[in-house]
Amino acid sequence: MRIVVGMSGGVDSSVAALLLKQQGYDVVGVFMKNWEEEDENGVCTATEDYEDVARVCDKIGIPYYTVNFSKNYKDRVFSHFLEEYEKGRTPNPDVLCNIEIKFKDLLNYAKGVVGADYLATGHYVQKSLKDGKYELNRGYDANKDQSYFLSGIGQKELEGAIFPIGHLNKKEVRKIAEENGLSTAKKKDSTGICFIGERNFTNFLSEYLTGTEGDMIDLDTGEKKGRHKGLMFYTLGQRRGLGIGGSGSGEPWFVADKDMENNILYVVQGDKHPALYSKSLDASKMNWVSGEPRVSPGECFACTAKFRYRQSDQGVQVTVLEDGKIHVDFDQPQRAVTPGQEVVLYEGNNCLGGAVIDEIEKVPLHSVIQ
Repeated sequence: MRIVVGMSGGVDSSVAALLLKQQGYDVVGVFMKNWEEEDENGVCTATEDYEDVARVCDKIGIPYYTVNFSKNYKDRVFSHFLEEYEKGRTPNPDVLCNIEIKFKDLLNYAKGVVGADYLATGHYVQKSLKDGKYELNRGYDANKDQSYFLSGIGQKELEGAIFPIGHLNKKEVRKIAEENGLSTAKKKDSTGICFIGERNFTNFLSEYLTGTEGDMIDLDTGEKKGRHKGLMFYTLGQRRGLGIGGSGSGEPWFVADKDMENNILYVVQGDKHPALYSKSLDASKMNWVSGEPRVSPGECFACTAKFRYRQSDQGVQVTVLEDGKIHVDFDQPQRAVTPGQEVVLYEGNNCLGGAVIDEIEKVPLHSVIQ
């Protein structure tokens, strides 16, 4: 059985390839290039990462190739990223990359070009088969679980996917790499968005979009607190980079709202301010991993949800609507739920799927947040 491993140059995909090789499979490593380093903007470590892939594959004793999806990435992921920021929303390109590139283009390449039976990745997730349907389950390591980022895939993708390290924790993965002499054993995990790298985010975005300066207003008093650089550069709940610390009560200031029409950034003081909290959301483009809605349109069911990666599960009531839309009521007010991000639904360890947050309903301003 031939298995293609999507290799990033990190320790997780390295160990995924190693384990499959040790189990006797015909393993082929494939490195995806999703960003052209010669581009005038952006920073990516593709060259260094590919060299790590080569060293690991040579050590394991498997063939390896590189495939260039940079045009696909720019057309279907990066362009959407820019469009969302231009609208004042905060997108999650990692979720879209998994949908459009890893589990579409790479999966098709693995099966159609390399002749593989499966595509394996180094994601910390697991899959199972229940009542004839594949389920996407959380990774064993709760601190590394990546089901949030794979909430957009479905039955076809899960059928063709293998997740060799989903049952391990990070410490075990690094130990396996070290014991087997893999050069990536102690390599630092990548963080943030690949095409931005270590660059200042505002500077990067400014290369592609023009921000219009405007007033930064205290939501409570209407007082002008300063000037913002452009609404696209700020996200709800943001604290850093406002440049207005020390005024008022002395508590930190946070972004509470954006008025796109009048180019105003509203800020409030204190992380318990009710303007930072919402009680429900509406989302669209809902992907059900099983391929079918949990209940019929118009019906409601209880589950848990995450509104951002690494957030603990929150109790919610979900109403399924028509045309891939859902309405989600929160059991408790939630801080900094942000349009453009993903709401991902769970039943226990089972990831039901995810949707793109379109609108939020704030709690009343007179509310008391505990």
